[in-house]
Amino acid sequence: MSQKEQPVRFLQLDPNMRIVEGSESPAAWYRPTEEPFHVAGFAWLRQDGRYRRLPTAPAWPVPAAVDALANCTAGGQIRFRTDSASLSVKVKLAGAADMYHMPATGQCGFDCYIGDFGEQRYLSTTRYDHRLKMYESVLFEKLDRQMRTVTLNFPLYQAVEEVLIGLDKDAQAAPPPAYDTDRKVIFYGTSITQGGCASRPGLAYPNILSRRFNREFLNFGFAGNGKGEPELARIIAEIPDPECLILDYEANCVSTELLQQTLPAFIAIYRERHPDTPILVISRITYAKDRFHAEMARHKAERKQVQLRAVEQRREQGDNNIYFFDGSDLLGESADECTVDGVHPTDLGFMRMADGLTPVLKRMLNG
Repeated sequence: MSQKEQPVRFLQLDPNMRIVEGSESPAAWYRPTEEPFHVAGFAWLRQDGRYRRLPTAPAWPVPAAVDALANCTAGGQIRFRTDSASLSVKVKLAGAADMYHMPATGQCGFDCYIGDFGEQRYLSTTRYDHRLKMYESVLFEKLDRQMRTVTLNFPLYQAVEEVLIGLDKDAQAAPPPAYDTDRKVIFYGTSITQGGCASRPGLAYPNILSRRFNREFLNFGFAGNGKGEPELARIIAEIPDPECLILDYEANCVSTELLQQTLPAFIAIYRERHPDTPILVISRITYAKDRFHAEMARHKAERKQVQLRAVEQRREQGDNNIYFFDGSDLLGESADECTVDGVHPTDLGFMRMADGLTPVLKRMLNG
Protein backbone atom coordinates (compact mmCIF):
# COMPACT_ATOMS: atom_id res chain seq x y z
CA MET A 1 0.00 0.00 0.00
CA SER A 2 1.44 3.38 -0.98
CA GLN A 3 1.82 6.25 1.46
CA LYS A 4 -1.20 7.98 -0.08
CA GLU A 5 -3.33 4.92 0.57
CA GLN A 6 -2.49 4.67 4.27
CA PRO A 7 -5.54 5.26 6.47
CA VAL A 8 -5.55 8.51 8.40
CA ARG A 9 -5.04 7.76 12.12
CA PHE A 10 -6.82 10.67 13.70
CA LEU A 11 -6.29 9.53 17.29
CA GLN A 12 -2.55 9.72 16.73
CA LEU A 13 -2.57 12.99 14.82
CA ASP A 14 -4.71 15.03 17.20
CA PRO A 15 -3.56 15.00 20.85
CA ASN A 16 -7.05 16.08 21.97
CA MET A 17 -8.44 12.81 20.60
CA ARG A 18 -5.95 10.46 22.19
CA ILE A 19 -7.18 7.86 24.65
CA VAL A 20 -5.85 8.29 28.18
CA GLU A 21 -6.29 4.92 29.86
CA GLY A 22 -4.68 5.47 33.25
CA SER A 23 -3.53 8.23 35.55
CA GLU A 24 0.15 8.89 36.09
CA SER A 25 -0.37 8.85 39.86
CA PRO A 26 -1.42 5.77 41.86
CA ALA A 27 -5.12 5.68 42.61
CA ALA A 28 -7.23 4.40 45.45
CA TRP A 29 -10.35 2.74 44.08
CA TYR A 30 -13.84 3.09 45.57
CA ARG A 31 -17.25 1.58 44.94
CA PRO A 32 -19.80 4.38 44.50
CA THR A 33 -22.45 2.33 46.31
CA GLU A 34 -20.47 2.81 49.53
CA GLU A 35 -20.24 5.93 51.70
CA PRO A 36 -19.52 8.76 51.25
CA PHE A 37 -20.55 8.46 47.59
CA HIS A 38 -24.17 8.86 46.53
CA VAL A 39 -25.74 7.12 43.53
CA ALA A 40 -28.94 8.66 42.16
CA GLY A 41 -31.34 7.60 39.41
CA PHE A 42 -31.93 3.96 40.38
CA ALA A 43 -35.01 3.61 42.56
CA TRP A 44 -34.36 -0.04 43.44
CA LEU A 45 -30.57 0.05 43.85
CA ARG A 46 -30.63 -0.49 47.60
CA GLN A 47 -33.11 -3.35 47.22
CA ASP A 48 -31.50 -5.19 44.29
CA GLY A 49 -27.90 -4.01 44.33
CA ARG A 50 -27.86 -3.34 40.58
CA TYR A 51 -27.56 -0.28 38.37
CA ARG A 52 -30.97 -0.95 36.87
CA ARG A 53 -33.99 1.26 36.27
CA LEU A 54 -36.68 -1.29 37.18
CA PRO A 55 -36.78 -3.87 39.96
CA THR A 56 -35.17 -7.19 39.06
CA ALA A 57 -38.36 -9.03 40.04
CA PRO A 58 -41.24 -6.60 39.45
CA ALA A 59 -44.60 -7.38 40.98
CA TRP A 60 -46.17 -6.99 37.55
CA PRO A 61 -44.84 -8.58 34.34
CA VAL A 62 -43.18 -6.24 31.84
CA PRO A 63 -42.47 -6.85 28.14
CA ALA A 64 -39.14 -8.55 27.45
CA ALA A 65 -37.86 -5.51 25.56
CA VAL A 66 -38.65 -3.19 28.47
CA ASP A 67 -36.98 -5.60 30.88
CA ALA A 68 -33.81 -5.57 28.74
CA LEU A 69 -33.82 -1.79 28.30
CA ALA A 70 -34.20 -1.32 32.06
CA ASN A 71 -30.56 -2.40 32.33
CA CYS A 72 -29.49 0.69 30.39
CA THR A 73 -28.34 3.20 32.97
CA ALA A 74 -29.85 6.42 31.55
CA GLY A 75 -30.33 9.03 34.27
CA GLY A 76 -27.96 7.42 36.75
CA GLN A 77 -25.53 9.73 38.55
CA ILE A 78 -22.65 9.37 41.01
CA ARG A 79 -22.25 12.37 43.33
CA PHE A 80 -19.54 13.17 45.87
CA ARG A 81 -17.03 15.76 47.04
CA THR A 82 -13.26 15.34 46.86
CA ASP A 83 -10.02 17.28 46.95
CA SER A 84 -8.34 14.78 44.64
CA ALA A 85 -6.24 16.31 41.88
CA SER A 86 -7.13 13.40 39.61
CA LEU A 87 -10.14 11.20 38.98
CA SER A 88 -10.41 8.01 36.94
CA VAL A 89 -13.06 5.38 36.40
CA LYS A 90 -12.90 1.66 35.77
CA VAL A 91 -16.02 0.49 33.95
CA LYS A 92 -17.39 -2.94 33.09
CA LEU A 93 -20.21 -2.82 30.53
CA ALA A 94 -22.60 -5.56 29.45
CA GLY A 95 -21.73 -4.91 25.81
CA ALA A 96 -19.66 -2.79 23.47
CA ALA A 97 -20.83 0.30 21.61
CA ASP A 98 -22.84 -0.75 18.56
CA MET A 99 -25.08 2.13 17.45
CA TYR A 100 -24.63 3.70 14.01
CA HIS A 101 -26.19 7.05 14.87
CA MET A 102 -25.12 7.66 18.45
CA PRO A 103 -21.55 8.22 19.64
CA ALA A 104 -19.97 5.65 21.94
CA THR A 105 -19.44 8.49 24.40
CA GLY A 106 -23.21 8.84 24.79
CA GLN A 107 -24.10 5.18 24.55
CA CYS A 108 -21.39 3.74 26.80
CA GLY A 109 -19.43 6.61 28.33
CA PHE A 110 -19.51 8.60 31.56
CA ASP A 111 -19.14 12.36 31.66
CA CYS A 112 -18.04 14.60 34.51
CA TYR A 113 -19.40 17.86 35.92
CA ILE A 114 -17.71 19.95 38.61
CA GLY A 115 -19.45 22.33 41.00
CA ASP A 116 -22.30 22.63 43.46
CA PHE A 117 -25.88 22.96 42.27
CA GLY A 118 -26.34 26.02 40.10
CA GLU A 119 -22.63 26.14 39.36
CA GLN A 120 -22.10 22.75 37.69
CA ARG A 121 -19.78 22.93 34.72
CA TYR A 122 -18.90 20.18 32.28
CA LEU A 123 -15.28 19.05 32.42
CA SER A 124 -14.71 15.80 30.55
CA THR A 125 -15.96 12.53 29.06
CA THR A 126 -14.42 9.07 29.25
CA ARG A 127 -12.06 8.23 26.40
CA TYR A 128 -11.65 4.58 25.57
CA ASP A 129 -11.57 2.04 22.76
CA HIS A 130 -15.28 1.77 21.91
CA ARG A 131 -14.84 -1.88 20.88
CA LEU A 132 -14.19 -2.86 24.50
CA LYS A 133 -16.63 -3.84 27.24
CA MET A 134 -14.17 -3.00 30.01
CA TYR A 135 -12.22 0.23 30.15
CA GLU A 136 -10.30 2.55 32.42
CA SER A 137 -10.33 6.26 31.68
CA VAL A 138 -8.99 9.44 33.24
CA LEU A 139 -11.63 12.14 33.70
CA PHE A 140 -9.26 14.73 35.10
CA GLU A 141 -5.79 15.08 36.58
CA LYS A 142 -3.37 17.74 37.86
CA LEU A 143 -6.12 19.97 39.23
CA ASP A 144 -5.51 22.20 42.23
CA ARG A 145 -6.02 20.42 45.53
CA GLN A 146 -9.31 21.82 46.82
CA MET A 147 -12.66 20.34 47.75
CA ARG A 148 -15.06 20.26 44.82
CA THR A 149 -18.40 18.59 44.09
CA VAL A 150 -18.31 15.98 41.32
CA THR A 151 -21.24 14.57 39.36
CA LEU A 152 -20.68 11.65 36.99
CA ASN A 153 -23.48 10.77 34.56
CA PHE A 154 -23.96 7.10 33.67
CA PRO A 155 -24.12 5.79 30.06
CA LEU A 156 -27.46 6.22 28.29
CA TYR A 157 -27.76 3.10 26.16
CA GLN A 158 -25.74 0.35 27.81
CA ALA A 159 -25.80 -1.64 31.04
CA VAL A 160 -23.07 -0.95 33.60
CA GLU A 161 -22.16 -4.07 35.53
CA GLU A 162 -19.51 -2.36 37.62
CA VAL A 163 -17.92 1.07 38.00
CA LEU A 164 -15.08 2.07 40.33
CA ILE A 165 -13.94 5.59 41.18
CA GLY A 166 -10.20 6.24 41.30
CA LEU A 167 -8.90 9.10 43.45
CA ASP A 168 -5.44 10.08 44.64
CA LYS A 169 -4.40 7.84 47.52
CA ASP A 170 -4.10 10.75 49.92
CA ALA A 171 -7.31 12.47 48.76
CA GLN A 172 -10.37 13.09 50.87
CA ALA A 173 -13.86 11.98 49.81
CA ALA A 174 -17.03 13.39 51.37
CA PRO A 175 -20.80 13.22 50.83
CA PRO A 176 -22.29 15.54 48.20
CA PRO A 177 -24.49 18.50 49.14
CA ALA A 178 -28.06 17.49 49.92
CA TYR A 179 -30.87 17.94 47.43
CA ASP A 180 -33.43 20.66 48.16
CA THR A 181 -35.94 17.89 48.78
CA ASP A 182 -36.08 14.09 48.92
CA ARG A 183 -38.94 14.14 46.42
CA LYS A 184 -38.16 12.82 42.94
CA VAL A 185 -38.84 14.03 39.40
CA ILE A 186 -39.92 11.06 37.27
CA PHE A 187 -39.86 10.80 33.47
CA TYR A 188 -41.59 8.06 31.48
CA GLY A 189 -41.19 7.90 27.73
CA THR A 190 -39.33 6.77 24.66
CA SER A 191 -35.85 6.64 23.17
CA ILE A 192 -35.80 10.44 23.22
CA THR A 193 -36.46 10.42 26.96
CA GLN A 194 -33.76 7.78 27.37
CA GLY A 195 -31.30 10.11 25.66
CA GLY A 196 -31.03 9.06 22.03
CA CYS A 197 -28.93 10.46 20.49
CA ALA A 198 -26.95 12.71 22.86
CA SER A 199 -23.22 12.78 22.25
CA ARG A 200 -22.59 12.33 25.98
CA PRO A 201 -24.83 11.44 28.93
CA GLY A 202 -25.09 14.88 30.50
CA LEU A 203 -26.81 16.22 27.39
CA ALA A 204 -29.91 14.01 27.47
CA TYR A 205 -32.71 16.44 28.23
CA PRO A 206 -33.68 14.95 31.62
CA ASN A 207 -30.02 15.21 32.68
CA ILE A 208 -29.86 18.82 31.53
CA LEU A 209 -32.95 19.56 33.61
CA SER A 210 -31.41 17.79 36.61
CA ARG A 211 -28.75 20.52 36.69
CA ARG A 212 -31.47 23.17 36.89
CA PHE A 213 -33.52 21.63 39.69
CA ASN A 214 -31.78 20.32 42.78
CA ARG A 215 -33.66 17.03 43.03
CA GLU A 216 -33.13 13.39 42.13
CA PHE A 217 -34.33 12.63 38.59
CA LEU A 218 -35.45 9.17 37.48
CA ASN A 219 -35.41 8.29 33.77
CA PHE A 220 -37.85 5.64 32.54
CA GLY A 221 -37.32 6.18 28.84
CA PHE A 222 -37.47 2.87 26.94
CA ALA A 223 -36.28 3.07 23.34
CA GLY A 224 -39.07 1.99 21.00
CA ASN A 225 -41.00 0.54 23.92
CA GLY A 226 -42.51 3.39 25.92
CA LYS A 227 -46.05 2.28 25.14
CA GLY A 228 -47.90 3.16 28.32
CA GLU A 229 -48.54 -0.36 29.60
CA PRO A 230 -50.55 -0.44 32.84
CA GLU A 231 -47.87 -2.62 34.42
CA LEU A 232 -45.33 0.19 34.01
CA ALA A 233 -47.77 2.64 35.59
CA ARG A 234 -48.11 0.37 38.61
CA ILE A 235 -44.35 -0.15 38.97
CA ILE A 236 -43.57 3.56 38.66
CA ALA A 237 -46.35 4.36 41.12
CA GLU A 238 -44.50 2.29 43.73
CA ILE A 239 -41.72 4.89 43.90
CA PRO A 240 -42.25 6.90 47.10
CA ASP A 241 -42.09 10.68 47.40
CA PRO A 242 -42.60 11.74 43.77
CA GLU A 243 -42.54 15.46 43.16
CA CYS A 244 -43.92 15.20 39.64
CA LEU A 245 -44.41 12.75 36.79
CA ILE A 246 -43.68 13.65 33.16
CA LEU A 247 -45.29 11.47 30.47
CA ASP A 248 -43.61 11.79 27.08
CA TYR A 249 -44.43 8.57 25.25
CA GLU A 250 -46.60 9.51 22.27
CA ALA A 251 -43.76 8.71 19.85
CA ASN A 252 -43.92 4.98 20.66
CA CYS A 253 -47.69 4.61 20.29
CA VAL A 254 -48.28 2.63 17.13
CA SER A 255 -51.77 4.08 16.69
CA THR A 256 -54.00 6.88 17.89
CA GLU A 257 -56.36 4.23 19.28
CA LEU A 258 -53.58 2.77 21.45
CA LEU A 259 -52.83 6.21 22.89
CA GLN A 260 -56.54 6.74 23.58
CA GLN A 261 -56.59 3.48 25.54
CA THR A 262 -53.33 3.69 27.44
CA LEU A 263 -53.00 7.33 28.49
CA PRO A 264 -56.18 7.70 30.59
CA ALA A 265 -55.54 4.27 32.12
CA PHE A 266 -51.91 5.08 32.95
CA ILE A 267 -52.91 8.33 34.64
CA ALA A 268 -55.76 6.67 36.55
CA ILE A 269 -53.47 3.93 37.88
CA TYR A 270 -50.88 6.46 38.99
CA ARG A 271 -53.53 8.62 40.64
CA GLU A 272 -54.63 5.70 42.83
CA ARG A 273 -51.29 5.91 44.67
CA HIS A 274 -50.49 9.59 44.17
CA PRO A 275 -53.71 11.62 43.98
CA ASP A 276 -52.03 15.03 44.23
CA THR A 277 -48.67 14.61 42.47
CA PRO A 278 -48.33 17.02 39.53
CA ILE A 279 -48.45 15.23 36.16
CA LEU A 280 -47.25 16.76 32.90
CA VAL A 281 -48.26 15.19 29.58
CA ILE A 282 -46.05 16.19 26.64
CA SER A 283 -46.94 15.61 23.00
CA ARG A 284 -44.08 14.56 20.76
CA ILE A 285 -41.53 16.82 19.14
CA THR A 286 -41.66 17.61 15.43
CA TYR A 287 -40.00 15.10 13.11
CA ALA A 288 -38.33 16.05 9.85
CA LYS A 289 -40.81 13.96 7.85
CA ASP A 290 -43.83 15.70 9.35
CA ARG A 291 -43.59 18.47 6.76
CA PHE A 292 -43.33 16.02 3.85
CA HIS A 293 -45.81 13.28 4.84
CA ALA A 294 -49.39 14.47 5.22
CA GLU A 295 -50.46 11.27 6.98
CA MET A 296 -47.73 11.61 9.61
CA ALA A 297 -48.73 15.21 10.24
CA ARG A 298 -52.36 14.17 10.54
CA HIS A 299 -51.56 11.43 13.05
CA LYS A 300 -49.46 13.86 15.05
CA ALA A 301 -52.32 16.37 15.21
CA GLU A 302 -54.78 13.63 16.20
CA ARG A 303 -52.57 12.33 18.99
CA LYS A 304 -51.92 15.79 20.33
CA GLN A 305 -55.69 16.23 20.66
CA VAL A 306 -56.00 12.84 22.40
CA GLN A 307 -53.51 13.93 25.05
CA LEU A 308 -55.03 17.37 25.44
CA ARG A 309 -58.51 15.89 25.87
CA ALA A 310 -57.27 13.34 28.41
CA VAL A 311 -55.82 16.17 30.50
CA GLU A 312 -58.88 18.38 30.12
CA GLN A 313 -61.20 15.57 31.16
CA ARG A 314 -59.18 14.95 34.31
CA ARG A 315 -59.25 18.65 35.14
CA GLU A 316 -63.02 18.78 34.57
CA GLN A 317 -63.28 15.96 37.14
CA GLY A 318 -61.42 18.07 39.70
CA ASP A 319 -57.79 17.00 39.09
CA ASN A 320 -56.08 20.38 39.14
CA ASN A 321 -52.54 18.98 39.22
CA ILE A 322 -52.38 17.64 35.68
CA TYR A 323 -51.10 19.67 32.74
CA PHE A 324 -50.55 19.39 28.99
CA PHE A 325 -47.58 20.74 27.05
CA ASP A 326 -47.48 20.87 23.26
CA GLY A 327 -44.07 19.50 22.27
CA SER A 328 -44.45 20.54 18.63
CA ASP A 329 -42.42 23.71 19.07
CA LEU A 330 -39.79 22.46 21.52
CA LEU A 331 -37.12 22.24 18.80
CA GLY A 332 -37.98 25.65 17.36
CA GLU A 333 -38.42 26.71 13.75
CA SER A 334 -35.33 24.79 12.64
CA ALA A 335 -36.54 21.51 14.11
CA ASP A 336 -35.26 19.54 11.13
CA GLU A 337 -31.72 20.72 11.94
CA CYS A 338 -31.90 19.49 15.52
CA THR A 339 -31.92 15.72 14.99
CA VAL A 340 -29.48 13.01 13.96
CA ASP A 341 -31.93 11.06 11.83
CA GLY A 342 -35.06 13.19 11.60
CA VAL A 343 -36.34 11.80 14.93
CA HIS A 344 -33.72 11.68 17.66
CA PRO A 345 -32.37 15.03 18.86
CA THR A 346 -28.79 16.14 18.71
CA ASP A 347 -27.28 17.94 21.68
CA LEU A 348 -28.74 21.17 20.28
CA GLY A 349 -32.17 19.57 20.12
CA PHE A 350 -31.95 18.32 23.70
CA MET A 351 -30.84 21.74 24.93
CA ARG A 352 -33.85 23.31 23.21
CA MET A 353 -36.15 20.73 24.79
CA ALA A 354 -34.73 21.46 28.23
CA ASP A 355 -34.98 25.21 27.68
CA GLY A 356 -38.64 24.89 26.65
CA LEU A 357 -39.55 22.67 29.59
CA THR A 358 -37.63 24.55 32.29
CA PRO A 359 -40.27 27.27 32.94
CA VAL A 360 -43.06 24.66 32.93
CA LEU A 361 -41.25 22.43 35.37
CA LYS A 362 -40.39 25.43 37.54
CA ARG A 363 -44.08 26.32 37.88
CA MET A 364 -45.00 22.72 38.70
CA LEU A 365 -42.28 22.24 41.31
CA ASN A 366 -42.79 25.60 42.96
CA GLY A 367 -46.55 25.66 42.73
